Amino acid sequence: MPAERPPLTDWMRRDAPARQAQLRPGAMAVNDLTLARALTYRELDRAIAQTASWLSRTAPAGARIAHLARNSLAHVLLFYGCARAGHIYQPLNWRLAGAELAGMVTDAEPAVLLHDPEFAEAARQADGAAAREITGEAFLALIGAEAPAPARTIDADAPVLLLYTSGTTGRPKGAIWTHRTVYASAYNFTQVGELSPHAAMLCDTPFFHVVGLLATLAASMQAGGRVHFGDRFTPQDTLARIADPTLGVTHYFCVPQMIQTLRSAPGYDAAATLAKLRALLSGGAPMPAPLAEALHAEGVCLSNGYGMTEAGTLLGMPLDRAIQKAKIGSCGVAAPMASIRIVDKDGRDVAPGEAGEIWVGGPTVTPGYWNNPEATRAAFSADGWFKSGDAARVDKDGYFTIVDRWKDMYISGGENVYPAEVEAALLAMPGIADAGVVGVSDDKWGEVGAAFIVRASDGALDDGAVRAHCDAMLARYKRPHHVRFVAQLPRTASGKIQKQELRRLFAG
Repeated sequence: MPAERPPLTDWMRRDAPARQAQLRPGAMAVNDLTLARALTYRELDRAIAQTASWLSRTAPAGARIAHLARNSLAHVLLFYGCARAGHIYQPLNWRLAGAELAGMVTDAEPAVLLHDPEFAEAARQADGAAAREITGEAFLALIGAEAPAPARTIDADAPVLLLYTSGTTGRPKGAIWTHRTVYASAYNFTQVGELSPHAAMLCDTPFFHVVGLLATLAASMQAGGRVHFGDRFTPQDTLARIADPTLGVTHYFCVPQMIQTLRSAPGYDAAATLAKLRALLSGGAPMPAPLAEALHAEGVCLSNGYGMTEAGTLLGMPLDRAIQKAKIGSCGVAAPMASIRIVDKDGRDVAPGEAGEIWVGGPTVTPGYWNNPEATRAAFSADGWFKSGDAARVDKDGYFTIVDRWKDMYISGGENVYPAEVEAALLAMPGIADAGVVGVSDDKWGEVGAAFIVRASDGALDDGAVRAHCDAMLARYKRPHHVRFVAQLPRTASGKIQKQELRRLFAG
Protein backbone atom coordinates (compact mmCIF):
# COMPACT_ATOMS: atom_id res chain seq x y z
CA MET A 1 0.00 0.00 0.00
CA PRO A 2 1.35 3.47 -0.83
CA ALA A 3 2.21 5.68 2.12
CA GLU A 4 0.36 8.64 0.60
CA ARG A 5 -2.72 9.07 -1.53
CA PRO A 6 -1.98 9.67 -5.22
CA PRO A 7 -2.10 13.33 -6.30
CA LEU A 8 -5.38 14.88 -7.37
CA THR A 9 -6.11 14.91 -11.07
CA ASP A 10 -5.90 18.25 -12.84
CA TRP A 11 -9.66 18.89 -12.95
CA MET A 12 -9.81 18.56 -9.16
CA ARG A 13 -7.09 21.17 -8.71
CA ARG A 14 -8.30 23.66 -11.28
CA ASP A 15 -11.68 24.58 -12.69
CA ALA A 16 -12.33 24.76 -16.43
CA PRO A 17 -11.74 28.52 -16.86
CA ALA A 18 -8.35 28.25 -15.11
CA ARG A 19 -7.28 25.42 -17.38
CA GLN A 20 -8.50 27.20 -20.51
CA ALA A 21 -6.66 30.35 -19.43
CA GLN A 22 -3.47 28.32 -19.78
CA LEU A 23 -4.44 26.67 -23.07
CA ARG A 24 -6.09 29.59 -24.93
CA PRO A 25 -5.70 32.77 -22.83
CA GLY A 26 -6.67 35.20 -25.58
CA ALA A 27 -9.78 33.35 -26.79
CA MET A 28 -13.22 34.69 -25.93
CA ALA A 29 -14.83 32.82 -23.05
CA VAL A 30 -18.05 34.64 -22.21
CA ASN A 31 -19.94 37.54 -23.77
CA ASP A 32 -22.65 39.40 -21.83
CA LEU A 33 -24.76 40.81 -24.66
CA THR A 34 -26.82 42.99 -22.32
CA LEU A 35 -23.78 44.68 -20.76
CA ALA A 36 -21.85 44.55 -24.08
CA ARG A 37 -18.95 43.08 -22.12
CA ALA A 38 -16.88 40.10 -23.23
CA LEU A 39 -14.04 38.40 -21.34
CA THR A 40 -11.22 36.27 -22.67
CA TYR A 41 -10.24 33.17 -20.72
CA ARG A 42 -7.31 35.06 -19.18
CA GLU A 43 -9.61 37.89 -18.10
CA LEU A 44 -12.27 35.49 -16.85
CA ASP A 45 -9.75 33.50 -14.81
CA ARG A 46 -8.53 36.68 -13.10
CA ALA A 47 -12.09 37.96 -12.46
CA ILE A 48 -13.03 34.62 -10.88
CA ALA A 49 -9.96 34.80 -8.64
CA GLN A 50 -10.97 38.33 -7.61
CA THR A 51 -14.51 37.14 -6.89
CA ALA A 52 -13.13 34.31 -4.75
CA SER A 53 -11.10 36.84 -2.80
CA TRP A 54 -14.16 39.01 -2.15
CA LEU A 55 -16.25 36.00 -1.15
CA SER A 56 -13.57 34.82 1.30
CA ARG A 57 -13.72 38.20 3.03
CA THR A 58 -17.52 38.31 2.95
CA ALA A 59 -18.53 34.90 4.36
CA PRO A 60 -16.92 31.90 6.08
CA ALA A 61 -16.00 28.79 4.09
CA GLY A 62 -18.99 26.59 3.32
CA ALA A 63 -21.45 29.49 3.39
CA ARG A 64 -24.26 29.64 0.86
CA ILE A 65 -24.25 32.62 -1.51
CA ALA A 66 -27.74 33.22 -2.92
CA HIS A 67 -28.24 35.17 -6.15
CA LEU A 68 -31.52 36.53 -7.55
CA ALA A 69 -30.85 38.11 -10.92
CA ARG A 70 -31.29 37.82 -14.64
CA ASN A 71 -28.43 36.33 -16.65
CA SER A 72 -25.26 38.37 -16.31
CA LEU A 73 -21.51 38.02 -15.88
CA ALA A 74 -22.15 38.06 -12.13
CA HIS A 75 -23.62 34.52 -12.40
CA VAL A 76 -20.48 33.23 -14.10
CA LEU A 77 -18.16 34.86 -11.56
CA LEU A 78 -20.17 33.84 -8.51
CA PHE A 79 -20.56 30.23 -9.66
CA TYR A 80 -16.85 29.70 -10.26
CA GLY A 81 -15.84 32.13 -7.49
CA CYS A 82 -17.81 30.13 -4.92
CA ALA A 83 -16.10 26.94 -6.09
CA ARG A 84 -12.66 28.48 -5.63
CA ALA A 85 -13.46 30.08 -2.28
CA GLY A 86 -15.07 26.97 -0.79
CA HIS A 87 -18.59 28.45 -0.78
CA ILE A 88 -21.86 27.07 -2.18
CA TYR A 89 -23.64 28.97 -4.94
CA GLN A 90 -27.45 29.18 -4.79
CA PRO A 91 -28.93 30.79 -7.93
CA LEU A 92 -32.60 31.61 -7.40
CA ASN A 93 -35.51 31.51 -9.82
CA TRP A 94 -36.51 35.14 -10.34
CA ARG A 95 -39.88 34.04 -11.75
CA LEU A 96 -41.00 32.95 -8.29
CA ALA A 97 -42.79 35.18 -5.81
CA GLY A 98 -41.09 36.33 -2.62
CA ALA A 99 -43.06 33.86 -0.51
CA GLU A 100 -41.96 30.95 -2.74
CA LEU A 101 -38.34 32.09 -2.65
CA ALA A 102 -38.51 32.35 1.13
CA GLY A 103 -38.83 28.57 1.41
CA MET A 104 -35.62 28.03 -0.56
CA VAL A 105 -33.75 30.72 1.32
CA THR A 106 -34.94 29.44 4.70
CA ASP A 107 -33.80 25.96 3.69
CA ALA A 108 -30.28 27.01 2.61
CA GLU A 109 -29.73 29.91 5.06
CA PRO A 110 -27.39 31.91 2.80
CA ALA A 111 -24.89 34.30 4.31
CA VAL A 112 -25.73 36.86 1.64
CA LEU A 113 -28.46 37.24 -1.01
CA LEU A 114 -27.31 39.37 -3.93
CA HIS A 115 -30.11 40.63 -6.14
CA ASP A 116 -30.93 42.87 -9.08
CA PRO A 117 -32.82 46.08 -8.24
CA GLU A 118 -35.95 44.84 -10.03
CA PHE A 119 -36.23 41.94 -7.56
CA ALA A 120 -35.81 44.04 -4.42
CA GLU A 121 -39.26 43.29 -3.02
CA ALA A 122 -38.98 39.54 -3.64
CA ALA A 123 -35.53 39.51 -2.02
CA ARG A 124 -36.85 41.42 0.99
CA GLN A 125 -39.65 38.89 1.45
CA ALA A 126 -37.23 35.97 1.03
CA ASP A 127 -34.65 37.25 3.54
CA GLY A 128 -34.42 40.95 4.23
CA ALA A 129 -31.43 40.52 6.53
CA ALA A 130 -29.28 38.74 3.94
CA ALA A 131 -30.47 40.75 0.91
CA ARG A 132 -27.98 43.05 -0.78
CA GLU A 133 -28.95 44.96 -3.90
CA ILE A 134 -26.33 45.26 -6.61
CA THR A 135 -26.39 45.64 -10.39
CA GLY A 136 -24.29 43.58 -12.75
CA GLU A 137 -22.10 46.57 -13.55
CA ALA A 138 -21.66 47.39 -9.87
CA PHE A 139 -20.65 43.83 -9.09
CA LEU A 140 -17.93 43.93 -11.75
CA ALA A 141 -16.64 47.18 -10.26
CA LEU A 142 -16.75 45.69 -6.77
CA ILE A 143 -14.63 42.66 -7.53
CA GLY A 144 -12.33 44.69 -9.79
CA ALA A 145 -10.78 46.25 -6.70
CA GLU A 146 -9.86 42.85 -5.22
CA ALA A 147 -6.48 41.15 -5.33
CA PRO A 148 -6.88 37.72 -6.99
CA ALA A 149 -7.16 34.85 -4.53
CA PRO A 150 -4.40 32.24 -4.78
CA ALA A 151 -5.28 28.84 -6.19
CA ARG A 152 -6.15 26.16 -3.64
CA THR A 153 -6.61 22.41 -3.63
CA ILE A 154 -10.28 21.47 -3.52
CA ASP A 155 -12.25 18.54 -2.20
CA ALA A 156 -13.84 16.98 -5.28
CA ASP A 157 -16.84 15.80 -3.28
CA ALA A 158 -17.51 19.05 -1.43
CA PRO A 159 -20.83 20.81 -2.23
CA VAL A 160 -20.41 23.71 -4.63
CA LEU A 161 -23.93 24.37 -5.93
CA LEU A 162 -27.57 24.13 -4.82
CA LEU A 163 -30.22 23.90 -7.55
CA TYR A 164 -33.80 23.80 -6.36
CA THR A 165 -36.33 21.59 -8.10
CA SER A 166 -39.02 23.24 -10.20
CA GLY A 167 -42.02 21.80 -8.34
CA THR A 168 -44.46 24.20 -6.70
CA THR A 169 -45.90 22.05 -3.93
CA GLY A 170 -44.45 20.86 -0.65
CA ARG A 171 -41.09 21.73 0.84
CA PRO A 172 -38.51 23.03 -1.67
CA LYS A 173 -35.74 20.53 -2.41
CA GLY A 174 -32.21 21.71 -3.07
CA ALA A 175 -30.23 19.23 -5.18
CA ILE A 176 -26.60 19.23 -4.05
CA TRP A 177 -23.92 19.49 -6.72
CA THR A 178 -20.27 18.78 -5.96
CA HIS A 179 -17.16 19.60 -7.98
CA ARG A 180 -17.21 16.00 -9.20
CA THR A 181 -20.86 15.95 -10.31
CA VAL A 182 -20.50 19.36 -12.02
CA TYR A 183 -17.51 18.10 -13.96
CA ALA A 184 -19.19 14.83 -14.97
CA SER A 185 -22.42 16.53 -16.05
CA ALA A 186 -20.57 19.16 -18.09
CA TYR A 187 -18.58 16.39 -19.75
CA ASN A 188 -21.79 14.60 -20.69
CA PHE A 189 -23.09 17.69 -22.48
CA THR A 190 -19.80 18.31 -24.30
CA GLN A 191 -20.22 14.82 -25.77
CA VAL A 192 -23.95 15.08 -26.51
CA GLY A 193 -23.56 18.48 -28.17
CA GLU A 194 -20.16 17.69 -29.72
CA LEU A 195 -18.70 20.86 -28.22
CA SER A 196 -15.14 21.94 -28.97
CA PRO A 197 -12.99 25.10 -28.77
CA HIS A 198 -14.68 26.13 -32.03
CA ALA A 199 -18.19 25.99 -30.57
CA ALA A 200 -20.15 29.12 -29.73
CA MET A 201 -23.26 28.73 -27.57
CA LEU A 202 -26.09 31.25 -27.41
CA CYS A 203 -27.79 31.03 -24.03
CA ASP A 204 -31.30 32.35 -23.40
CA THR A 205 -31.95 29.77 -20.67
CA PRO A 206 -31.77 31.23 -17.14
CA PHE A 207 -28.60 30.52 -15.18
CA PHE A 208 -30.71 29.42 -12.22
CA HIS A 209 -31.55 26.31 -14.26
CA VAL A 210 -29.42 23.19 -14.77
CA VAL A 211 -29.42 23.72 -18.55
CA GLY A 212 -28.20 27.31 -18.44
CA LEU A 213 -25.57 26.93 -15.74
CA LEU A 214 -24.22 23.42 -16.34
CA ALA A 215 -25.18 22.22 -19.83
CA THR A 216 -24.53 25.56 -21.53
CA LEU A 217 -21.99 27.45 -19.41
CA ALA A 218 -19.98 24.75 -17.62
CA ALA A 219 -19.87 22.46 -20.65
CA SER A 220 -18.72 25.28 -22.93
CA MET A 221 -15.99 26.27 -20.46
CA GLN A 222 -14.85 22.65 -20.24
CA ALA A 223 -14.68 22.40 -24.04
CA GLY A 224 -12.88 25.74 -24.40
CA GLY A 225 -15.68 27.27 -26.44
CA ARG A 226 -17.49 30.56 -25.89
CA VAL A 227 -20.90 31.51 -24.54
CA HIS A 228 -22.97 34.51 -25.63
CA PHE A 229 -25.89 35.32 -23.34
CA GLY A 230 -28.53 37.95 -22.77
CA ASP A 231 -30.75 38.73 -19.79
CA ARG A 232 -34.03 37.50 -21.32
CA PHE A 233 -35.53 35.58 -24.22
CA THR A 234 -36.76 37.85 -27.02
CA PRO A 235 -37.51 35.98 -30.28
CA GLN A 236 -36.38 38.72 -32.65
CA ASP A 237 -33.12 39.25 -30.73
CA THR A 238 -32.42 35.51 -30.61
CA LEU A 239 -32.95 35.07 -34.35
CA ALA A 240 -30.79 38.12 -35.10
CA ARG A 241 -27.99 36.81 -32.89
CA ILE A 242 -28.03 33.37 -34.49
CA ALA A 243 -27.87 35.02 -37.92
CA ASP A 244 -25.06 37.43 -36.88
CA PRO A 245 -21.77 36.22 -38.46
CA THR A 246 -19.72 38.22 -35.94
CA LEU A 247 -21.06 36.10 -33.09
CA GLY A 248 -20.62 32.85 -34.99
CA VAL A 249 -23.25 30.95 -33.00
CA THR A 250 -22.99 27.20 -33.59
CA HIS A 251 -25.21 25.76 -30.83
CA TYR A 252 -28.46 26.87 -29.26
CA PHE A 253 -30.49 25.19 -26.52
CA CYS A 254 -34.14 25.91 -25.80
CA VAL A 255 -37.36 24.17 -24.80
CA PRO A 256 -39.92 23.23 -27.50
CA GLN A 257 -42.20 26.15 -26.60
CA MET A 258 -39.35 28.57 -27.36
CA ILE A 259 -38.77 26.90 -30.72
CA GLN A 260 -42.44 27.33 -31.60
CA THR A 261 -42.19 31.00 -30.64
CA LEU A 262 -39.10 31.50 -32.82
CA ARG A 263 -40.76 29.88 -35.83
CA SER A 264 -43.83 32.09 -35.36
CA ALA A 265 -41.82 35.32 -35.22
CA PRO A 266 -42.39 37.83 -38.05
CA GLY A 267 -39.89 37.35 -40.85
CA TYR A 268 -38.65 33.98 -39.59
CA ASP A 269 -36.07 32.62 -42.05
CA ALA A 270 -34.98 29.05 -41.25
CA ALA A 271 -32.02 29.10 -43.64
CA ALA A 272 -30.53 32.21 -42.04
CA THR A 273 -31.17 31.13 -38.44
CA LEU A 274 -31.97 27.68 -37.04
CA ALA A 275 -30.83 25.71 -40.10
CA LYS A 276 -27.36 27.27 -39.99
CA LEU A 277 -26.68 25.96 -36.48
CA ARG A 278 -24.40 23.00 -35.90
CA ALA A 279 -27.08 21.84 -33.46
CA LEU A 280 -30.42 23.03 -32.17
CA LEU A 281 -30.59 21.28 -28.79
CA SER A 282 -33.89 20.83 -27.01
CA GLY A 283 -35.19 19.35 -23.77
CA GLY A 284 -37.12 20.22 -20.64
CA ALA A 285 -40.44 19.14 -22.15
CA PRO A 286 -41.65 16.61 -24.75
CA MET A 287 -40.92 17.53 -28.36
CA PRO A 288 -44.17 17.38 -30.40
CA ALA A 289 -43.65 15.15 -33.45
CA PRO A 290 -45.19 17.70 -35.89
CA LEU A 291 -42.72 20.34 -34.68
CA ALA A 292 -39.78 17.97 -35.04
CA GLU A 293 -40.88 17.00 -38.54
CA ALA A 294 -41.26 20.66 -39.55
CA LEU A 295 -37.75 21.44 -38.30
CA HIS A 296 -36.25 18.50 -40.17
CA ALA A 297 -38.03 19.68 -43.32
CA GLU A 298 -36.36 23.09 -42.85
CA GLY A 299 -32.93 21.45 -42.69
CA VAL A 300 -32.45 21.97 -38.94
CA CYS A 301 -30.13 19.61 -37.03
CA LEU A 302 -32.41 18.93 -34.06
CA SER A 303 -30.97 17.06 -31.09
CA ASN A 304 -33.60 16.29 -28.51
CA GLY A 305 -32.31 15.30 -25.08
CA TYR A 306 -33.24 14.59 -21.49
CA GLY A 307 -31.85 15.56 -18.12
CA MET A 308 -32.89 16.64 -14.66
CA THR A 309 -31.99 18.99 -11.84
CA GLU A 310 -30.56 16.11 -9.81
CA ALA A 311 -28.31 14.62 -12.49
CA GLY A 312 -27.86 17.02 -15.41
CA THR A 313 -27.57 15.73 -18.98
CA LEU A 314 -28.48 12.04 -19.29
CA LEU A 315 -29.67 11.42 -22.86
CA GLY A 316 -28.99 13.04 -26.19
CA MET A 317 -29.71 12.45 -29.87
CA PRO A 318 -26.57 12.16 -32.07
CA LEU A 319 -25.95 15.06 -34.45
CA ASP A 320 -26.68 12.78 -37.38
CA ARG A 321 -29.70 13.87 -39.41
CA ALA A 322 -30.45 10.41 -40.76
CA ILE A 323 -30.62 9.01 -37.23
CA GLN A 324 -32.66 11.99 -36.04
CA LYS A 325 -35.28 11.38 -38.72
CA ALA A 326 -35.32 7.62 -38.21
CA LYS A 327 -35.73 8.00 -34.44
CA ILE A 328 -38.05 11.00 -34.41
CA GLY A 329 -39.57 11.50 -30.97
CA SER A 330 -36.61 9.89 -29.22
CA CYS A 331 -34.32 11.61 -26.72
CA GLY A 332 -31.36 9.64 -27.98
CA VAL A 333 -28.91 7.38 -26.20
CA ALA A 334 -27.35 7.48 -22.75
CA ALA A 335 -24.58 10.05 -22.22
CA PRO A 336 -21.10 8.59 -21.48
CA MET A 337 -21.23 9.14 -17.71
CA ALA A 338 -24.83 8.04 -17.23
CA SER A 339 -26.16 4.58 -16.43
CA ILE A 340 -29.89 4.23 -17.19
CA ARG A 341 -32.40 1.53 -16.32
CA ILE A 342 -36.11 1.28 -17.16
CA VAL A 343 -37.92 -0.55 -14.37
CA ASP A 344 -41.43 -1.55 -13.37
CA LYS A 345 -43.18 -0.62 -10.14
CA ASP A 346 -41.27 -3.40 -8.34
CA GLY A 347 -37.86 -2.20 -9.53
CA ARG A 348 -37.41 -4.95 -12.13
CA ASP A 349 -35.97 -4.13 -15.56
CA VAL A 350 -38.62 -4.17 -18.29
CA ALA A 351 -38.25 -5.56 -21.80
CA PRO A 352 -37.34 -3.28 -24.74
CA GLY A 353 -40.39 -1.37 -25.90
CA GLU A 354 -42.16 -1.54 -22.54
CA ALA A 355 -42.76 1.59 -20.47
CA GLY A 356 -41.24 1.93 -17.02
CA GLU A 357 -39.61 4.43 -14.69
CA ILE A 358 -36.15 5.79 -15.43
CA TRP A 359 -33.58 4.96 -12.77
CA VAL A 360 -30.20 6.69 -13.02
CA GLY A 361 -26.69 5.92 -11.79
CA GLY A 362 -23.24 7.37 -12.37
CA PRO A 363 -21.00 10.25 -11.27
CA THR A 364 -23.43 12.99 -12.31
CA VAL A 365 -26.11 11.98 -9.79
CA THR A 366 -26.64 14.25 -6.79
CA PRO A 367 -25.53 12.87 -3.42
CA GLY A 368 -28.87 14.09 -2.07
CA TYR A 369 -31.02 17.04 -1.10
CA TRP A 370 -29.79 19.81 1.14
CA ASN A 371 -30.91 19.47 4.74
CA ASN A 372 -33.53 16.89 3.74
CA PRO A 373 -32.53 13.29 4.58
CA GLU A 374 -36.11 12.05 4.22
CA ALA A 375 -36.38 13.23 0.61
CA THR A 376 -32.90 11.88 -0.10
CA ARG A 377 -33.79 8.40 1.17
CA ALA A 378 -37.04 8.41 -0.81
CA ALA A 379 -35.24 9.40 -4.03
CA PHE A 380 -32.91 6.39 -4.11
CA SER A 381 -33.54 2.67 -4.43
CA ALA A 382 -32.12 0.27 -1.86
CA ASP A 383 -29.16 -0.43 -4.16
CA GLY A 384 -28.39 3.23 -4.87
CA TRP A 385 -30.21 4.07 -8.13
CA PHE A 386 -31.81 7.52 -8.35
CA LYS A 387 -35.52 7.26 -9.14
CA SER A 388 -36.31 9.96 -11.70
CA GLY A 389 -40.11 9.88 -11.55
CA ASP A 390 -40.18 9.91 -15.38
CA ALA A 391 -41.55 7.12 -17.56
CA ALA A 392 -39.79 6.02 -20.74
CA ARG A 393 -39.26 3.21 -23.24
CA VAL A 394 -36.00 2.04 -24.80
CA ASP A 395 -35.86 0.30 -28.17
CA LYS A 396 -33.61 -2.54 -29.28
CA ASP A 397 -31.00 -0.03 -30.51
CA GLY A 398 -30.70 1.68 -27.12
CA TYR A 399 -32.67 4.80 -28.05
CA PHE A 400 -34.91 6.18 -25.30
CA THR A 401 -38.28 7.86 -25.67
CA ILE A 402 -39.76 9.75 -22.73
CA VAL A 403 -43.37 8.73 -22.23
CA ASP A 404 -44.42 11.00 -19.39
CA ARG A 405 -44.00 11.68 -15.71
CA TRP A 406 -44.38 8.32 -13.95
CA LYS A 407 -46.72 9.92 -11.42
CA ASP A 408 -48.86 11.53 -14.15
CA MET A 409 -49.88 8.19 -15.65
CA TYR A 410 -53.49 7.36 -14.86
CA ILE A 411 -55.50 4.16 -15.19
CA SER A 412 -58.77 4.30 -17.12
CA GLY A 413 -60.85 1.13 -17.15
CA GLY A 414 -57.79 -0.93 -16.22
CA GLU A 415 -55.60 0.54 -19.00
CA ASN A 416 -52.50 2.70 -18.41
CA VAL A 417 -52.75 6.12 -20.05
CA TYR A 418 -49.75 8.44 -20.40
CA PRO A 419 -50.93 12.06 -20.83
CA ALA A 420 -47.98 12.94 -23.06
CA GLU A 421 -49.24 10.54 -25.73
CA VAL A 422 -52.66 12.21 -25.68
CA GLU A 423 -51.04 15.65 -25.75
CA ALA A 424 -48.99 14.66 -28.80
CA ALA A 425 -52.16 13.60 -30.62
CA LEU A 426 -53.87 16.89 -29.72
CA LEU A 427 -50.90 18.98 -30.85
CA ALA A 428 -51.08 17.31 -34.27
CA MET A 429 -54.45 18.99 -34.82
CA PRO A 430 -54.52 22.31 -36.69
CA GLY A 431 -55.97 25.02 -34.50
CA ILE A 432 -54.37 23.79 -31.26
CA ALA A 433 -51.45 25.89 -30.09
CA ASP A 434 -50.81 24.07 -26.80
CA ALA A 435 -52.35 21.21 -24.83
CA GLY A 436 -52.10 19.61 -21.41
CA VAL A 437 -53.84 16.46 -20.14
CA VAL A 438 -54.36 15.13 -16.62
CA GLY A 439 -56.20 12.17 -15.15
CA VAL A 440 -59.25 12.98 -13.02
CA SER A 441 -61.59 10.78 -10.98
CA ASP A 442 -64.55 9.12 -12.69
CA ASP A 443 -67.26 6.96 -11.12
CA LYS A 444 -67.43 4.52 -14.03
CA TRP A 445 -63.85 4.23 -15.30
CA GLY A 446 -61.89 5.07 -12.15
CA GLU A 447 -60.01 7.84 -13.97
CA VAL A 448 -60.46 9.63 -17.29
CA GLY A 449 -58.57 12.31 -19.14
CA ALA A 450 -59.18 16.04 -18.90
CA ALA A 451 -57.68 18.06 -21.74
CA PHE A 452 -56.80 21.75 -21.40
CA ILE A 453 -56.35 23.35 -24.79
CA VAL A 454 -54.97 26.67 -25.96
CA ARG A 455 -56.49 27.64 -29.30
CA ALA A 456 -54.36 28.96 -32.13
CA SER A 457 -54.80 32.60 -33.06
CA ASP A 458 -57.87 32.07 -35.27
CA GLY A 459 -59.85 30.80 -32.25
CA ALA A 460 -62.31 28.75 -34.36
CA LEU A 461 -61.79 25.43 -32.60
CA ASP A 462 -64.66 23.90 -30.62
CA ASP A 463 -65.24 20.90 -28.35
CA GLY A 464 -66.83 18.75 -31.07
CA ALA A 465 -63.91 19.17 -33.45
CA VAL A 466 -61.44 18.17 -30.75
CA ARG A 467 -63.42 15.04 -29.89
CA ALA A 468 -63.73 14.04 -33.56
CA HIS A 469 -59.96 14.43 -33.98
CA CYS A 470 -59.30 12.26 -30.91
CA ASP A 471 -61.74 9.61 -32.15
CA ALA A 472 -59.59 9.20 -35.26
CA MET A 473 -56.23 9.35 -33.47
CA LEU A 474 -56.57 7.55 -30.15
CA ALA A 475 -57.85 4.34 -28.62
CA ARG A 476 -61.15 4.86 -26.84
CA TYR A 477 -59.70 4.62 -23.33
CA LYS A 478 -57.12 7.32 -24.17
CA ARG A 479 -59.61 9.88 -25.49
CA PRO A 480 -60.15 12.77 -23.07
CA HIS A 481 -63.63 12.80 -21.53
CA HIS A 482 -63.39 16.48 -20.60
CA VAL A 483 -62.24 19.33 -22.82
CA ARG A 484 -61.49 22.79 -21.44
CA PHE A 485 -60.26 25.80 -23.41
CA VAL A 486 -57.79 28.11 -21.61
CA ALA A 487 -55.77 31.19 -22.51
CA GLN A 488 -52.47 29.55 -21.55
CA LEU A 489 -51.06 26.56 -19.70
CA PRO A 490 -49.22 26.96 -16.40
CA ARG A 491 -45.58 26.00 -16.89
CA THR A 492 -42.43 25.85 -14.80
CA ALA A 493 -39.31 27.86 -15.63
CA SER A 494 -38.01 24.86 -17.60
CA GLY A 495 -41.15 24.66 -19.73
CA LYS A 496 -42.84 21.69 -18.04
CA ILE A 497 -46.64 21.81 -17.69
CA GLN A 498 -47.63 22.17 -14.04
CA LYS A 499 -50.06 19.26 -13.92
CA GLN A 500 -51.03 19.92 -10.30
CA GLU A 501 -52.27 23.37 -11.38
CA LEU A 502 -54.41 21.78 -14.10
CA ARG A 503 -55.89 19.38 -11.56
CA ARG A 504 -56.72 22.29 -9.27
CA LEU A 505 -58.25 24.17 -12.19
CA PHE A 506 -60.43 21.18 -13.05
CA ALA A 507 -61.50 20.73 -9.44
CA GLY A 508 -62.46 24.40 -9.32
